[in-house]
Amino acid sequence: MYDSEKVTKVEESLTAIPVAVSPIEKYREYLATRKKRLTREKLAIIEDVFSSHEHFDAEQLVTRLSQRKEGLRVSRATVYRALNDLVEAGMIRKVARSNDREVFEHDYGYPQHDHLICKSCQNLIEFHNEEISELIESVAAQHNFRITGHRLEVYGLCQQCSRPPKRRHRKLDMV
Repeated sequence: MYDSEKVTKVEESLTAIPVAVSPIEKYREYLATRKKRLTREKLAIIEDVFSSHEHFDAEQLVTRLSQRKEGLRVSRATVYRALNDLVEAGMIRKVARSNDREVFEHDYGYPQHDHLICKSCQNLIEFHNEEISELIESVAAQHNFRITGHRLEVYGLCQQCSRPPKRRHRKLDMV
């Protein structure tokens, strides 16, 4: 399973930014446009998802919701449907796949940023780089392309996984 403890924030600028409408109200508005309502279960999901900025997969969310003390039961199907709604509403986004599970993060209320993803340990490093944003804008302008957003995910090995393995020499190797 994906380990959200491995997320590293490189820059402090990735803290929440002010928004005009709370995540709950934005979600309620989105649901209303789809003729759906904000149930207690969906409210519990949105509160949990936006209680902290961490990457998570659906199974982690199901586990957290099942451990809540209020006694509210939220089905796995409700969690998956709500996550799809939140992606469609532009409130969260899928970042990467880890062990055949999709990993999500906040999109609403957080600045645009990109990711370095370790293929070995699944560590996610968040970063914002203005030069990358400017380059993308320049390329888009050359092609008369109007940008609505961008996502950059760079795959490789983190510093820890790039280190050569430490091994003890066997006595026969020393001969």
